[in-house]
Amino acid sequence: MSEPQLAIVVKGFPRLSETFVARELQGLEARGLPFSLHALRKPGGDAALVDNKVQAAPQYLPEYLHDAPVTVARAFLAARMLPGFDAAWRAFRADLRDEFARARVRRFGQACVLAAQMPATVRHVHAHFAHSPTSVARYAALMRGIGFSISAHAKDIWTAPEWDLKRKLAGAAFVTVCNKAGYERLSSFGATAVLRLIHHGLAREVIVDAPRAQTRDGSDGRDPVRIVSVARAVEKKGLRRLLDALVSLPRELAWRLDHYGGGDLLSELKTKAVALGIDSRVTWHGPQAHRAVIAALDASDLFVMPAVVGNDGDRDGIPNALLEAQARGLAVVASCAGGIDEAVSDGLTGRLIPPGDADALQRALTELIRDPRIRQTLGLGALDYARRTGDAEAGYDAIAAILKERIGG
Repeated sequence: MSEPQLAIVVKGFPRLSETFVARELQGLEARGLPFSLHALRKPGGDAALVDNKVQAAPQYLPEYLHDAPVTVARAFLAARMLPGFDAAWRAFRADLRDEFARARVRRFGQACVLAAQMPATVRHVHAHFAHSPTSVARYAALMRGIGFSISAHAKDIWTAPEWDLKRKLAGAAFVTVCNKAGYERLSSFGATAVLRLIHHGLAREVIVDAPRAQTRDGSDGRDPVRIVSVARAVEKKGLRRLLDALVSLPRELAWRLDHYGGGDLLSELKTKAVALGIDSRVTWHGPQAHRAVIAALDASDLFVMPAVVGNDGDRDGIPNALLEAQARGLAVVASCAGGIDEAVSDGLTGRLIPPGDADALQRALTELIRDPRIRQTLGLGALDYARRTGDAEAGYDAIAAILKERIGG
């Protein structure tokens, strides 16, 4: 295999919450685009659950500079000899004036290591997420005198400082964005010329031919309506409000909730379910492999995604779990936070509610638990949306074409 002309920078690899990154990288490899892969941190304990088929072996940068002082020092000395070091140093100093923080220094140190670590043949650097991975990629690209580009997603778009995003957009060769809400925010910074709206999409095999027939109506305690939630237990997923809505459901309704995902709030949510007296109806499955999640969707009657905007501004783009639920023909109850209303049209592909409104969530759940016909209709609409918009291969084609143009392939 020829030496790669492309380097890709990610925050961690592989990550269960970012399986779309692994799928895209696999898609690039399938299109004859070899790359070196560089991660800012090693994977967490759930990495074994990721169906990772990427051939490129990730090279891990020091997560903290004090973990590898000799490596960092040697890389810094080597970086000073590169043609673009002065430009990178000026960019770093300007950023440091606006964000005087250890994290900013860490990114520059990681960039020095990246510049030394990348094969000499690399002609372009592409970063997933516009915050820390792009900071490292931008500095390293400047050092090497090559271009860089960005795949922007959700948290990075909404929580990174505006000045930081503007500088990165001004220097990037192109920026892909996976949802319209994020695209519009970045467009507001005057960056329309470099932006490309390319949705993640879905693997074709995830999209079913027809949804399962809906029959449960919440009247039989022996056969309750199965509600499923697939989301990390973090603030922006709105799971606190979900529990508030569930405890307010009419007492005669028979339902169960199965939640899939890990996260910092999981223990708090379990405690809250006990305090509300609904813990016997809620099962916390924790992080699971993709095949287990698909099986759970197929066994369920209703998918819920009550996302909110976090206190730090963080919000979802279009959650991949939501798209997969639609692709399995499930009716969806979701909030209009972030980019969700791009995929969920109220009354057509699901029920859309205001973010954080537990009463509206309770009403929507009550309606759909009681009426399998509405669930069936919304599930058909959701499946039709997935069929029309869900092909990930088209997105991989588009990204591969742009990257090949950048490296002259």
